[in-house]
Amino acid sequence: MNRRKEGDTMVSDGDFYRQYLDGDDAGLEALMEKYGDPLTVYLDGYLHDIHEAEELMLDVFAYLFTKKPCIREGGFKAYLYKAARHMALRHRSKRRLMFSLDALTDEPDGQLLAEEVIGTAERNRILHGCMGEMNPDYREVLYLTYFEGMSYAQAAEVTGKTVKQITNLVYRGKESLRKLLEREGITNAEP
Repeated sequence: MNRRKEGDTMVSDGDFYRQYLDGDDAGLEALMEKYGDPLTVYLDGYLHDIHEAEELMLDVFAYLFTKKPCIREGGFKAYLYKAARHMALRHRSKRRLMFSLDALTDEPDGQLLAEEVIGTAERNRILHGCMGEMNPDYREVLYLTYFEGMSYAQAAEVTGKTVKQITNLVYRGKESLRKLLEREGITNAEP
């Protein structure tokens, strides 16, 4: 459940969103505090550039809070990630059309910076490296369901796939990740 303790009551994402819509910026601040970093990591999975991911995360919130869409009760997180995914795909396709001298000096795939964001422990480094090698569809659904705690239905809403497709992608993704981790010497990985 997307709830945060405030005083003695539990406040949902929807409550914070309504608070913002009613003119109180504290609702916006609470949502950005809660979702800013995880959304940046999610966007970095598409962009492979943490700085662009941070900028796009701000753009996602700017869009959401200037357009003020009607979001169904309990659907804020899925709506936020769906909007972020859409913007990342659009941004990535535009970026491919531009030539950049920065591309000539990029690190192999920004993996070192992303590892600093996720953590420096050896196991996390290996996990991140293996996730980077996976099919992007597998990586995305595993990230949404395990790291973001979304239900299969929410992940389906974000990605535009059916719950059955998400179920299959999670299963295949876990199998793929298990094999990659075993290759790296981690043999106690549970699928």
